[in-house]
Amino acid sequence: MDLERLKVTTAQMGFTERDDPFGLFAEWLKDAETKEPNDPNAMTLATVDEEGLPNARMVLLKDFDDRGFVFYTNFESQKGQELLATQKAALVFHWKSLRRQVRVRGLIEAVTAAEADAYFKSRPRDSRIGAWASAQSRPLEGRFALETSVAMYTAKFAIGDVPRPSYWSGFRIKPLAIEFWHDRPFRLHDRVAFNRATPTDKWNKVKLYP
Repeated sequence: MDLERLKVTTAQMGFTERDDPFGLFAEWLKDAETKEPNDPNAMTLATVDEEGLPNARMVLLKDFDDRGFVFYTNFESQKGQELLATQKAALVFHWKSLRRQVRVRGLIEAVTAAEADAYFKSRPRDSRIGAWASAQSRPLEGRFALETSVAMYTAKFAIGDVPRPSYWSGFRIKPLAIEFWHDRPFRLHDRVAFNRATPTDKWNKVKLYP
């Protein structure tokens, strides 16, 4: 085994000593924004349906702070209904260019109407119309039906602002567990997990075998 390849920089070692998972995530996301060519805020969202069968799909992180990780969607979609029913979810961020991964598990809450309104207004006009036109996750008769719906709402909101649909809002995942993973030679990776029993408890940190 090449022991020289096992040596790491001070910066690489530093993340395993950090006690603030949100601060560490902020640093890693900032790094990703300079290294990842597409969607550094992309994350896998895992939910569970009414039969207990897992579902996973890619969504985009739109905000985060010490309260949790926020994304927006149609609450009447499959993921929206599953999140409302279970109020639990998991996330995975994978930045291949950085050889890093973050896993999140936690509880779900809806963002406030003010938060949802502010983000909806920041979206391009066509995206706001699309939120009205798409009955997300439900059967589509054909592309023409979708285009007809887009045309209808484009005409309806031809003048003035496009309001936020009542069924379109955001979810905040309040983490109970956050795990950081960094690739190392010979698969001797660095892993650090932060856990707590409730979203208001202090974090417990443990280093994990790879």
